[in-house]
Amino acid sequence: MAELTLVRGDITEQHVDAVVNAANSSLLGGGGVDGAIHRKGGPDILAACRELRASRYGGGLPTGQAVATTAGRLPARWVIHTVGPVWAQSEDRSELLASCYRESLRVAAELGARTVAFPAISTGVYGWPLDDGARIAVHTVRETADAGPERFAELRFVVFGGRAHEAFAAVL
Repeated sequence: MAELTLVRGDITEQHVDAVVNAANSSLLGGGGVDGAIHRKGGPDILAACRELRASRYGGGLPTGQAVATTAGRLPARWVIHTVGPVWAQSEDRSELLASCYRESLRVAAELGARTVAFPAISTGVYGWPLDDGARIAVHTVRETADAGPERFAELRFVVFGGRAHEAFAAVL
């Protein structure tokens, strides 16, 4: 069984096989985690994302899906880009958020990654309530990792602020 851990820090500084990026559908960088990964990882990540846009994802990466690129100058080997849903009170999009974590783990397993770092997907500018986002993240990652063969050594949630750390710690 994979060890689930929680770190308060900068996801771009994690020494893991794969870092999950809370990307926007364009795959071309943005704010928050996405912008930080592109800035610190350097131009190789953007070049790989442009190749994906020119071939397989001309219309952008669909919400809930995941795809991998190089990690550029990050201490990780790969970046797994996934597009989280924007939270809406009028529509339950929980399954799309869970899909981000499941699909990221599927891609990580295909790559042979043993250690993966996740941000709190959709809980920033996409407005997902932090407590609910933490619950979905932890339960989905735990359930997905336990369902398959032993593939992962560590699955790490990396959060920036104290409130996020409290929310994830409560669920873990």
